[in-house]
Amino acid sequence: MLDRFSVVYPLMIHGMDANDSDETGERAAGAGDRVGGGTGGCTGTVDVDRTDTGYRDWLKEAVRKVQADANRSADTHLLRFPLPESWGIDLYLKDESTHPTGSLKHRLARSLFLYGLCNGWIRPGKPVIEASSGSTAVSEAYFAGLVGVPFVAVLPRTTAHEKQRLIEFHGGQCHLVDDPRTVYEVSARLAAETGGHYMDQFTYAERATDWRGNNNIAESMFQQLRRERYPDPAWIVATAGTGGTSATIARYVRYMQHDTRICVADPENSCFFDGWLTGDRSVSCDRGSRIEGIGRPRMEPSFVPGAIDRMMKVPDAASVAAVRALDTAIGRKAGGSTGTGLWSAFKIIAEMVAAGRTGSVVTLICDPGDRYLDKYYSDAWLAAQGLDIAPYAAAIDAFLADGSWPD
Repeated sequence: MLDRFSVVYPLMIHGMDANDSDETGERAAGAGDRVGGGTGGCTGTVDVDRTDTGYRDWLKEAVRKVQADANRSADTHLLRFPLPESWGIDLYLKDESTHPTGSLKHRLARSLFLYGLCNGWIRPGKPVIEASSGSTAVSEAYFAGLVGVPFVAVLPRTTAHEKQRLIEFHGGQCHLVDDPRTVYEVSARLAAETGGHYMDQFTYAERATDWRGNNNIAESMFQQLRRERYPDPAWIVATAGTGGTSATIARYVRYMQHDTRICVADPENSCFFDGWLTGDRSVSCDRGSRIEGIGRPRMEPSFVPGAIDRMMKVPDAASVAAVRALDTAIGRKAGGSTGTGLWSAFKIIAEMVAAGRTGSVVTLICDPGDRYLDKYYSDAWLAAQGLDIAPYAAAIDAFLADGSWPD
């Protein structure tokens, strides 16, 4: 018969001191743990109970608040881009700029917060730290405020001023760095120094979102298309910042056995295209992307190249020309990343027109253009960057007139 007792005391477990952590981030038992040990003739059982009712009550309320946000947020719209009726092709844009924080990243931030909360990584009073080019940080600042934890965004100094203002509006702080390649290590260091949690969207984006459904962006698209004349699109065109959106869409398409193909458009000064083309995940760039929200100086862990059917490397001037053409066509200003995807969608549609194929193509409005009035809608900024959009604007005009595409 075993004698059972309960005490509170520091001890060693599997060679760890009470203040040590293992590789999963779990600490060894120590002061404050309820520890039971067995005595007697057989091997004793070490029993550590870390139940914290105060924390669990806080956690339940935090998760409820994040889930309630999803219930309050109506689904985003699927807009049609006008094309000649004779082509028999429909182009749609999933308008993610209508989320409460104004971008596609609202979905990601909600998923990351639920992932971090349910894994026990986000704790009351401890800051959440994130490496970002801006839009994810805006959305994460919103959710941090919702659950009542501090938030710090580590951003390149070139991040649009409007994004920095929105982060601070939602209660976050901006920590600016001169070299965009250092956002990862600076974020990890700040988390270690403050005892906070480094959210790390670039690693966890593809796993935090339920790609099988649960009203993810792909399921939403197909639900909205079900009464259209071509409900299964020939192509869905995405762009890549973390790689999480393209991974979710591509996995969902395969899981649901659709014939839809996935194209990812990549801007200049980004490594996703090169890594996908060569199979080398170690590729890197020595400068950051001018198209905020997409394009990375390394191939991020959340990018799933095997799920992608096609990629395009899009000149930045083409992205800007396309996003301005969108404003002309439907009266909606959008960020540069929308233009990167739209240019690629135009090219795919031109191929369909030339081959006499009908069908539909879907791409995304990632965020609103009012965040970039001093960039993509500023001729002075274009001149300072050495970008000439005239040839690309002319190519778009010709395409919309007769479906042709420059060689």
